[in-house]
Amino acid sequence: MFTTKKILSLILAAILAVSCIALSSCGNETQADDGKYTIGIIQIAPHEALDAATEGFKATVVEAFGAENVEFLFVNAQGDNNACTTAVTDFVSKKVDLIMANATPALQAAYNGTTTIPILGTSVTDYPTALSLDRDAYAAANGVIGSNVSGTSDLAPLAEQAEMLAELYPDAVNVGLLYCSAEPNSQYQIDVIKPLLEAEGKTCTLYSFADSNDVSQVATAAAAASDVLYIPTDNTAASCAEAVLGAIGNTPAVVGEAGICKGCGVATLSISYAELGKVTGDMAVKILKGEEKVEDMAVAFASNPQKMFNKSRCEALGMDIAALEAMGYTAIAD
Repeated sequence: MFTTKKILSLILAAILAVSCIALSSCGNETQADDGKYTIGIIQIAPHEALDAATEGFKATVVEAFGAENVEFLFVNAQGDNNACTTAVTDFVSKKVDLIMANATPALQAAYNGTTTIPILGTSVTDYPTALSLDRDAYAAANGVIGSNVSGTSDLAPLAEQAEMLAELYPDAVNVGLLYCSAEPNSQYQIDVIKPLLEAEGKTCTLYSFADSNDVSQVATAAAAASDVLYIPTDNTAASCAEAVLGAIGNTPAVVGEAGICKGCGVATLSISYAELGKVTGDMAVKILKGEEKVEDMAVAFASNPQKMFNKSRCEALGMDIAALEAMGYTAIAD
């Protein structure tokens, strides 16, 4: 016969069992109940560097979880900032587990669209510029933004790029700095590299285009007045590399990344965007597994930038290929 004490013990045991079940289902807030994940990806435009970052990201996440456990909702905005905003609204309504924002306009749209879903940017040069963050606070926190946003930066070593330009064109005096004024990260790179080039004895003139509609006109003017051009990591320039090449004639361009170099440049010191995407993917895996929180993650960088040259463009301009290779430059694959 059950005593009152035994009945109370059974009731307490039942309560504890239910509590344990409930607690075991909590854990990582980003994990779906069925163990599957939905990730929204916004890419601002189609071009080689951004495509490589997206594919590197996806491959890393799939390797960690299996293709059957991850659904990617991919939107290529085709250069339209409004399309980025629309994509974020859709991702939020679908309660995705994480958003990967590829390039600055995509990151800005995600940042303005949600404060709860983890966001990882990639192919973003400078986060304080992109998100209007306090630069001193960002530096003091060692690149930890402290909100639902982190990611990876594609900032190449600008001081070394300035040295590269001076190394390749020691007798050049006039350097045209060609970039898109609508891209704040491009402006940031120009502001940094201009004094570095001036310290190398160069006279720098800024040539900014607003969008793809005036890139040819501005590039033509820049080429006519310059001994050599410098083009930073710039999404619009990358998307319009063919138009830039047609506009600059025989004026060489040292550029910020391999995709632009392949289209219209002679040389670059470039990171691997595929590697950058993989670093971003590793961050996503840690967030989704509950191993780290996005608000505690510092912005990360790809390692080992490489000196590269565009063989066909260099040959067309009469540059010594053997000398470039002796200086440590590697030809960009076709």
